[in-house]
Amino acid sequence: MNKSNGLTKLERYLLEEIGIEFKACIYFFCYLFYYSIYKLLDGNINANIIHMIEMIFLTYGMCYFQLYFMKNFDESENFKIRELLLSIMCSGIYTLVSWIGGWFDENMLATIGFFLYVVLAYICGFLVYKIRRTLESKILNEDLKAFKERGKVNE
Repeated sequence: MNKSNGLTKLERYLLEEIGIEFKACIYFFCYLFYYSIYKLLDGNINANIIHMIEMIFLTYGMCYFQLYFMKNFDESENFKIRELLLSIMCSGIYTLVSWIGGWFDENMLATIGFFLYVVLAYICGFLVYKIRRTLESKILNEDLKAFKERGKVNE
Protein backbone atom coordinates (compact mmCIF):
# COMPACT_ATOMS: atom_id res chain seq x y z
CA MET A 1 0.00 0.00 0.00
CA ASN A 2 1.57 3.26 -1.14
CA LYS A 3 1.15 5.95 1.51
CA SER A 4 1.87 9.63 1.06
CA ASN A 5 1.17 12.06 3.90
CA GLY A 6 -0.34 9.19 5.85
CA LEU A 7 -3.07 8.53 3.24
CA THR A 8 -3.42 5.56 0.94
CA LYS A 9 -4.22 6.13 -2.73
CA LEU A 10 -7.81 5.12 -2.06
CA GLU A 11 -8.09 7.55 0.87
CA ARG A 12 -6.62 10.38 -1.23
CA TYR A 13 -9.04 9.56 -4.06
CA LEU A 14 -12.01 9.53 -1.65
CA LEU A 15 -10.88 12.84 -0.15
CA GLU A 16 -10.76 14.41 -3.63
CA GLU A 17 -14.16 12.98 -4.58
CA ILE A 18 -15.78 14.24 -1.38
CA GLY A 19 -14.27 17.66 -2.03
CA ILE A 20 -15.67 17.68 -5.57
CA GLU A 21 -19.10 16.56 -4.34
CA PHE A 22 -19.18 19.30 -1.72
CA LYS A 23 -17.98 22.01 -4.09
CA ALA A 24 -20.26 20.94 -6.95
CA CYS A 25 -23.31 20.94 -4.69
CA ILE A 26 -22.54 24.40 -3.30
CA TYR A 27 -21.84 25.94 -6.71
CA PHE A 28 -24.86 24.21 -8.28
CA PHE A 29 -27.07 25.62 -5.52
CA CYS A 30 -25.69 29.11 -6.18
CA TYR A 31 -26.33 28.89 -9.92
CA LEU A 32 -29.76 27.33 -9.45
CA PHE A 33 -30.63 30.12 -7.01
CA TYR A 34 -29.72 32.79 -9.60
CA TYR A 35 -31.68 30.90 -12.27
CA SER A 36 -34.70 30.58 -9.96
CA ILE A 37 -34.67 34.27 -9.08
CA TYR A 38 -34.46 35.11 -12.79
CA LYS A 39 -37.45 32.88 -13.50
CA LEU A 40 -39.48 34.38 -10.64
CA LEU A 41 -38.70 37.95 -11.71
CA ASP A 42 -39.74 36.98 -15.23
CA GLY A 43 -43.12 35.94 -13.83
CA ASN A 44 -42.53 32.22 -14.27
CA ILE A 45 -42.77 29.75 -11.38
CA ASN A 46 -41.56 26.80 -13.50
CA ALA A 47 -37.93 25.82 -14.02
CA ASN A 48 -36.67 23.87 -17.01
CA ILE A 49 -35.35 20.48 -15.90
CA ILE A 50 -33.04 20.37 -18.93
CA HIS A 51 -31.42 23.61 -17.77
CA MET A 52 -30.92 22.14 -14.30
CA ILE A 53 -29.36 18.97 -15.77
CA GLU A 54 -27.02 21.13 -17.85
CA MET A 55 -26.12 23.13 -14.74
CA ILE A 56 -25.29 20.11 -12.60
CA PHE A 57 -23.27 18.31 -15.30
CA LEU A 58 -21.40 21.51 -16.11
CA THR A 59 -20.71 22.15 -12.43
CA TYR A 60 -19.32 18.66 -11.88
CA GLY A 61 -17.26 18.93 -15.05
CA MET A 62 -15.85 22.29 -14.01
CA CYS A 63 -15.02 20.99 -10.53
CA TYR A 64 -13.03 18.09 -12.02
CA PHE A 65 -11.39 20.45 -14.51
CA GLN A 66 -10.43 22.84 -11.69
CA LEU A 67 -9.00 20.01 -9.57
CA TYR A 68 -6.92 18.32 -12.26
CA PHE A 69 -5.93 21.20 -14.55
CA MET A 70 -6.18 24.39 -12.47
CA LYS A 71 -4.79 23.19 -9.12
CA ASN A 72 -8.08 23.93 -7.31
CA PHE A 73 -7.44 27.65 -7.65
CA ASP A 74 -10.53 28.57 -5.62
CA GLU A 75 -8.99 26.77 -2.64
CA SER A 76 -5.65 28.60 -2.91
CA GLU A 77 -3.97 30.30 0.03
CA ASN A 78 -4.17 33.69 -1.68
CA PHE A 79 -6.47 35.23 -4.26
CA LYS A 80 -4.11 36.94 -6.68
CA ILE A 81 -4.10 37.73 -10.40
CA ARG A 82 -3.88 34.05 -11.40
CA GLU A 83 -6.92 33.13 -9.32
CA LEU A 84 -8.86 36.15 -10.58
CA LEU A 85 -8.08 35.28 -14.21
CA LEU A 86 -9.06 31.64 -13.70
CA SER A 87 -12.27 32.75 -11.97
CA ILE A 88 -13.07 34.99 -14.93
CA MET A 89 -12.25 32.19 -17.39
CA CYS A 90 -14.44 29.65 -15.58
CA SER A 91 -17.22 32.23 -15.22
CA GLY A 92 -16.97 32.82 -18.96
CA ILE A 93 -17.40 29.09 -19.60
CA TYR A 94 -20.49 28.96 -17.38
CA THR A 95 -21.88 32.06 -19.07
CA LEU A 96 -21.22 30.72 -22.58
CA VAL A 97 -22.99 27.46 -21.75
CA SER A 98 -25.87 29.41 -20.19
CA TRP A 99 -26.21 31.43 -23.39
CA ILE A 100 -26.01 28.38 -25.67
CA GLY A 101 -28.43 26.48 -23.42
CA GLY A 102 -30.85 29.40 -23.27
CA TRP A 103 -30.97 29.45 -19.48
CA PHE A 104 -31.87 33.14 -19.46
CA ASP A 105 -33.88 33.28 -22.69
CA GLU A 106 -31.15 35.24 -24.50
CA ASN A 107 -31.64 38.10 -22.03
CA MET A 108 -28.29 39.89 -22.28
CA LEU A 109 -28.69 41.75 -18.98
CA ALA A 110 -29.49 38.54 -17.07
CA THR A 111 -26.57 36.76 -18.76
CA ILE A 112 -24.10 39.53 -17.88
CA GLY A 113 -25.50 39.49 -14.34
CA PHE A 114 -24.95 35.73 -14.25
CA PHE A 115 -21.31 36.18 -15.30
CA LEU A 116 -20.73 38.68 -12.49
CA TYR A 117 -22.61 36.43 -10.06
CA VAL A 118 -20.38 33.44 -10.94
CA VAL A 119 -17.24 35.54 -10.43
CA LEU A 120 -18.65 36.56 -7.05
CA ALA A 121 -19.40 32.89 -6.25
CA TYR A 122 -15.75 32.01 -6.91
CA ILE A 123 -14.56 34.84 -4.68
CA CYS A 124 -16.97 33.74 -1.93
CA GLY A 125 -15.83 30.14 -2.37
CA PHE A 126 -12.22 31.24 -1.91
CA LEU A 127 -13.17 33.14 1.26
CA VAL A 128 -15.09 30.17 2.68
CA TYR A 129 -12.14 27.82 2.12
CA LYS A 130 -9.72 30.37 3.60
CA ILE A 131 -11.87 30.80 6.72
CA ARG A 132 -12.19 27.03 7.02
CA ARG A 133 -8.41 26.53 6.82
CA THR A 134 -7.84 29.27 9.42
CA LEU A 135 -10.33 27.73 11.83
CA GLU A 136 -8.97 24.21 11.29
CA SER A 137 -5.43 25.50 11.94
CA LYS A 138 -6.60 27.17 15.13
CA ILE A 139 -8.21 23.93 16.32
CA LEU A 140 -5.11 21.90 15.45
CA ASN A 141 -2.87 24.37 17.28
CA GLU A 142 -5.11 24.18 20.36
CA ASP A 143 -5.05 20.37 20.19
CA LEU A 144 -1.26 20.42 19.89
CA LYS A 145 -0.98 22.79 22.85
CA ALA A 146 -3.24 20.52 24.95
CA PHE A 147 -1.22 17.46 23.88
CA LYS A 148 2.04 19.12 24.92
CA GLU A 149 0.50 20.10 28.26
CA ARG A 150 -0.58 16.51 28.86
CA GLY A 151 2.98 15.39 28.07
CA LYS A 152 4.42 17.78 30.67
CA VAL A 153 2.01 16.48 33.33
CA ASN A 154 3.02 12.87 32.64
CA GLU A 155 6.77 13.56 33.06
